[in-house]
Amino acid sequence: MSSVLIDAVLSSSPDYDRLFESLSWPSESCPGPERVEALTAVISGLGPLLEDSDSSPFTAEKRRHIQGKIESVIWTQCLPLLGTISAQDAGEAARGSRESTAAACRLLSACVPLCDGAVPGRLARCVLPCLQRSEEEPGRLSVEVSGEVMAALAPALSADEQLTLSTVSAAVSCVKSLPDARLCRVTVRLLLRLLSCCGGARKQRVLLSILDDLSCWHHADRTPVVTERALLCVTAVSDHLLDPRSPDSPSGEADPRLRLQFWRMVQDGLTHRDSVSRKRALYLLKRCVALSEQKQLDCPLSPSAEGEVLFKWAPSRSGLLKEFWEDYALVMETLEENQVHVVRPVLNRIDTLIQTTLNDSQGQGLFHPSWLLCVYQRMFHSENKSLMREGVCHLLGLQVLGQPAFALAFSQFIVGPLMDVLSETSLFHRSVGQSVGDCPELGAKLQVFMATFFSSLPPENRGCVLLQLIQQLGSKHWCAVPLLFLSQALSKLPPGPLLGIDGLTALREVLCCTMITHQVLLRGAAQCSLLNSALSLTDVSAVSLDDFFSFLMHFRAEESLCRGTQISSQVCVWLSNNEGSFKPRIVVDGDSTGAASKKETVRSYVEGEMQAYLRVPASTGQSERLPDSKEADKLARAILLCVDMEKSQPGTELSKTLESLLSPLLDTLSRVSTNIYLPLRKSDKSLQLVLRLLQLERSPRCQGVGGEQGDSVSVATEKLIFRLAEPIQEFILRRLCGELQELFDLERAELYLRVLRQLVVMSHSAPQHQHKVQQSDFPKLIKHSLRVLQEPSPQIPSVEHQVAKAVAMASLATVCDLVEQEVIHRRSEAISALKDLNDFFYSSPSSTSQSPSPLGNFNVRLLKPHTGDSSSDLGVQGPLLQDWGRVAADFMRDQWICLSFLIKAVEITDSSRAPDALKAALSCSVEALALLPSDLVLPVLAFMETVLPQLLMDEEALCVEAVTLSWELVQGLSTNAHDFWPALRGFVSLAFHQNVLLLSHTQALTLVATLKQISTELIELSQSKSGVLGVLLQHCCQTWLPTDGGGGGDQADTAFCSVFSHMDLLTEACVYGPVFRRDQRLVQDVQTYVEQLGEDVVVTSDNRDDQFPRTCVLAFLSRLDPSNPQHERVMEDLVMALLKRDNDISKSKVRYYSNSLQHRIKNRVWQTLLLLLPKLREDFVSTLLNHVFEAGFCSNQASVKYLIEWMMILILTDHPQHMDRFWACFNTDQEKTKTSVCTFLSVLVHFNIIIPNLKDKAEQLRTALNIILQWCFNHNFSVRLYALLALKRVWSFVEEGADGLGGLSAVIKTCLKQAEAMQTTGNANKNWIRIQEHFFFGAFHPIRDYSVETIFCTFPSLSELADDEWIPAWKFEKLTCFSDTPSLPVRNPARDLSQFQPGDWIQQDKTEQDKEERWAEVQKKITPWKLGIQEQEPELQLAPPQRAARLGKLHGALLVVASLIDKPTNLGGLCRTCEIFGASALVLDTLRHVGDKLFQALSVSSELWLPLLEVKPLELTDFLQVKKSEGYCIVGVEQTANSHSLQDYQFPEKTLLLLGNEREGIPANLLQMLDVCVEIPQQGVIRSLNVHVSAALLIWEYTRQHLASGSTEVDAKRS
Repeated sequence: MSSVLIDAVLSSSPDYDRLFESLSWPSESCPGPERVEALTAVISGLGPLLEDSDSSPFTAEKRRHIQGKIESVIWTQCLPLLGTISAQDAGEAARGSRESTAAACRLLSACVPLCDGAVPGRLARCVLPCLQRSEEEPGRLSVEVSGEVMAALAPALSADEQLTLSTVSAAVSCVKSLPDARLCRVTVRLLLRLLSCCGGARKQRVLLSILDDLSCWHHADRTPVVTERALLCVTAVSDHLLDPRSPDSPSGEADPRLRLQFWRMVQDGLTHRDSVSRKRALYLLKRCVALSEQKQLDCPLSPSAEGEVLFKWAPSRSGLLKEFWEDYALVMETLEENQVHVVRPVLNRIDTLIQTTLNDSQGQGLFHPSWLLCVYQRMFHSENKSLMREGVCHLLGLQVLGQPAFALAFSQFIVGPLMDVLSETSLFHRSVGQSVGDCPELGAKLQVFMATFFSSLPPENRGCVLLQLIQQLGSKHWCAVPLLFLSQALSKLPPGPLLGIDGLTALREVLCCTMITHQVLLRGAAQCSLLNSALSLTDVSAVSLDDFFSFLMHFRAEESLCRGTQISSQVCVWLSNNEGSFKPRIVVDGDSTGAASKKETVRSYVEGEMQAYLRVPASTGQSERLPDSKEADKLARAILLCVDMEKSQPGTELSKTLESLLSPLLDTLSRVSTNIYLPLRKSDKSLQLVLRLLQLERSPRCQGVGGEQGDSVSVATEKLIFRLAEPIQEFILRRLCGELQELFDLERAELYLRVLRQLVVMSHSAPQHQHKVQQSDFPKLIKHSLRVLQEPSPQIPSVEHQVAKAVAMASLATVCDLVEQEVIHRRSEAISALKDLNDFFYSSPSSTSQSPSPLGNFNVRLLKPHTGDSSSDLGVQGPLLQDWGRVAADFMRDQWICLSFLIKAVEITDSSRAPDALKAALSCSVEALALLPSDLVLPVLAFMETVLPQLLMDEEALCVEAVTLSWELVQGLSTNAHDFWPALRGFVSLAFHQNVLLLSHTQALTLVATLKQISTELIELSQSKSGVLGVLLQHCCQTWLPTDGGGGGDQADTAFCSVFSHMDLLTEACVYGPVFRRDQRLVQDVQTYVEQLGEDVVVTSDNRDDQFPRTCVLAFLSRLDPSNPQHERVMEDLVMALLKRDNDISKSKVRYYSNSLQHRIKNRVWQTLLLLLPKLREDFVSTLLNHVFEAGFCSNQASVKYLIEWMMILILTDHPQHMDRFWACFNTDQEKTKTSVCTFLSVLVHFNIIIPNLKDKAEQLRTALNIILQWCFNHNFSVRLYALLALKRVWSFVEEGADGLGGLSAVIKTCLKQAEAMQTTGNANKNWIRIQEHFFFGAFHPIRDYSVETIFCTFPSLSELADDEWIPAWKFEKLTCFSDTPSLPVRNPARDLSQFQPGDWIQQDKTEQDKEERWAEVQKKITPWKLGIQEQEPELQLAPPQRAARLGKLHGALLVVASLIDKPTNLGGLCRTCEIFGASALVLDTLRHVGDKLFQALSVSSELWLPLLEVKPLELTDFLQVKKSEGYCIVGVEQTANSHSLQDYQFPEKTLLLLGNEREGIPANLLQMLDVCVEIPQQGVIRSLNVHVSAALLIWEYTRQHLASGSTEVDAKRS
């Protein structure tokens, strides 16, 4: 109709100037698309009239005039309009500009063919610079508009090859530089337009240009962004690049399959983080395989110049290649599912791929191993941790890595991506079937894998790969668990010279940086493994002894390299075996000739190091900082290792060996107090070495070696040093008494006091020397220090005065600490001197004192000294002065160390214990908590521990403040493990002191309430921080019942009485067991595993596991004495409290499931009751029995049920007088018993244990048989089964004396015979066999098996309780306070139960068909890139919309394209949805779907009212190009990095909705055609919606937006 109208206007209007003028617009205005379309229609109509033919109505001059007008439209109308569109802002205007841009470009397309032939070139050269700009400029066309203009000009430019190539280059540059992915799609549209206009050789040259440009770009910068954009561009042109119809060029230059960089791009895409990029890469791979199969030509055509070939095709192996790549594509597609139950069935395809690659590597080499690495890397990048773990386990189990070629090909992948994924802690969870304490499956596989992999590597590559792997460990912060198992795997590598100095440096980096924040237990274990690795893998010819000992410095003695341990012995053996083989050191000064041939022994190294260590320059008289202690640490370790090596050699005299090594040191120390010319640096270094020797020679782990005096090396070392103790002490005391006055002397004083402490402790066994120290030296030091402290402070404090004060207070704190540890006798002169110190603290403050306390010298501040400008050392000592706050804090801490000792010392005058003084002192301690740093408050807490119990009644408010502030301080340290645990122990000792525990509910109510609240908060904190409650319980149990037996009589009874005020805490401890998060549980499991490594680990357990509170309180209960009335009362109160907890859970309406918290609590209750049962009074047991029977009637989980039954058996065995009450339970209401009667029938299965203690055995047997027979005919299957088993067991020991039973005997025999006959087939037979073989009715003996191990470990494991509920026997055995008695043994001597497997017979009642086939093979096929297109009619057909129009139905502008969907049900539902919401049309791949019954069942005749279009999938690219040129916005439902959320996106009116295939989604070659990707927000686990549902959501959202806007427009018109 429009064309007829245009023809009529043109034929009847000869004034074309006026026509052009009426349709044109001012250059600065922006007309609507309708006006532009009108001008386009007129110019298009002029086209036939302007043709140079006889029928043309125009003269030549008229024709030129009109052509000039048309050209003027281009320059005066189109370009200004496009410039105006470019200047519009984003948002609603930008969405409207899409239609305007399309209209203007259609106008250009109509004008250009009618103009002079030079116009397209001029116009292109004008627009092209705008396309090449990286930044847009005002007044010029935007890149997006420029791209559309160039696409419109493409047909006219096809003749100009140079201009075409320039346009291609500009378009590719846009792909590289533009940040907006939408603009990249515009340039991709331009490329497609250019290619569609070219043909033959020119098209090949254009493709070659694109491919060259992208390959160079990707080669230069292989980043994810470059890969993503390069793949977008290559996929866009893939229909031209991989067109099977195009002729093969002789050189194949434009064939991407022949380019190494193309395949690297594809591989990078397959492992890309972006799902769209992965889809594009897989699409290209499948296209290449399909093309290779179709053309059947060798690929590559000739050997590659680049050397490496990633893709090969041989026509002779076409079948094998096709199968391989189909399997490969299937695996990669399945990995996109991200769900392990979907992926696991296709993992066998990976094995097939690997086997094919392995077989081929020995032949033609058709499959490059790097394709396999892409599979694993894709799994490693999965968001699903289970899938990630599955990938790691699969890789670690690869047998193919035993091949050297494969091992080498995989080496960089293992060093890189595999190491990256192994840093994920969650991978190391225990597998199903593993117990607590087992090595995680991944950890065990890692050890085997590492050994196999490095053994398979070519020898020349092993060292390099190992070095790279260790450097990876030090390159970032690793969590403790992965680092532990990797360290263990390295320690299991086959020994060999692989690591040189670079390797030791890399290991040192791991020790220094990576594991400094790890848990001590795990860190210690990892250190031991790394040291073992160094011993077995170091190339001694490449490292010197100095390198090795410098490396050993970084192993902490208390955590790994401890003397007397297995690892220390291994180091000694290793040094002995390799002595003389180390790399000689290069001597800088002196004669170095022959150094390379001279072998250096450990002894010669130590002797040389000793000489060099003590060689110091002469003193300059300036202040000197204390030397670095690392030198002393290295030398001390070397000395002790040398001595340990030589002591094992025959004929070695240890004392002489040690003396010869230490002779230079001993010589220096002998002169330290008399030689005034001895350089200070030399004396400092000597004392540092002495201190480190004394610390290392006797570490905590080695104290038991050789008795109390330690091993022979320790004894010899201490004897040598003790010979010089007197001159050392004289020197130290002289220096402490007035010679230390510089800032650097503060560090020196700390060294002196630490050496002095070691010497005094060492001299404890030497009375003569000790006498001098106590009677002379220490009194002198105390008096001097007091004199310094009592000196009035100058108005402006000097450095000398303040340093002297700090040294004095530190000296006094050291003396007080030694006295408190009873190293110094309390009747010595030192104690007398300390009385003056007590007076100093408690005397009235002087006017010059800085103490704010009215009490005396409490909390005295050490003011920062004034240095002035005269000090020449100020620049050197500046850092110490800046850190004066720490010096002042240490000064105040030392005050509280002294005060803590003085308040406890009985020998000191008790003037300080007056009530007023105590109150003031406690106030000062509260103030000190606020003043001191958190890591220095322990002495304050120790002081408060002594003072607070004395003020409980008189100063309750102050006590509450002290306790509250202390608790807040401890809570603040919860993230600082180093300071938290000491502070927590100090707080618990303070707040839960014996006197505080004795408070009843009627005394100090506020304080008691505060402590109750703190107890609750402690328990809450223990839920997230394991070990907190254990500290409290350990303290309380030790207070209530000391393990050392100290304080007998009334004092012990008084202490024990306090337990009655804290029965709730005791009850809570019995059922305690937090349910940790998965990550916390993992760390707990690994710590348990490490604890069981034994000699391989130096660090011992810190009792912080979540089971320690229970084991601690159970140990306390095991030591209770039934003959003690107080103990008896505690047990009975606890039993009633536990029964109440059980009853509350049973009667609650909340149903509890297996291994739920309620189940666990009930299980713990009955475990504790079983433990206490033998200690309970007979009268109390009579009361208890009613509760036990009541519990038996409740519905219980299997583990609880067994414990209750066991308890009944033991009670009835020990107290047979209660049998009548037991028989009465069978007379309870049938509705109440139901299946719970099985509990009581289970007791009768063990009637043979009970019967020997019964008086009237015959009568009791008759009663048992009568009752059992009644239940043998119950309607419930389980009840009948239990009754038959009980009948069989009871009859088995009654049968011999059955004559007295009369007719009952015949009934029983008949009943058993018929029952046995009935149980011969089907499930009944299986259940009958299983219940008889079940552990509770088979091997279990209630009396013989009564033990702690059975109650807390064996029963839980056999009744399918979670393994974190099992408490192994060794956890009780390591508690010295646990009472292991014959009546309650820890271990079960009978091992019958240990042979059984977990499981309850009822839960095994499944047929083979009932079992879930979880990992059955999935019949999944590869999605072909063509999507299985069938033959279709070539023409497009439009469904007639007349019927809908007659009904007044209006259609919107939404066009829904469903050509990729192939399921009729989805298409039928989609047709119905489109019709309801007024879509303009629905596009299908074929209209034949309309006749499908499945389609019609869902469409319900909607196809009659909706226009339907038919577009084949292969024609979609052209169809979308046409619709884009018509102004449609192409929208797809896809999740990408630039996706818009559906709830935020505003749909343009002209929207084309492209729907993807059910399996593959939108093909990769169409993704770049999309203008917008919209994603639907999701909350669930399943990642995808049905395609019809997704489409319905988008169609409704479009309709909602435009219904709203439409109604607004209608309202506006009405108004």
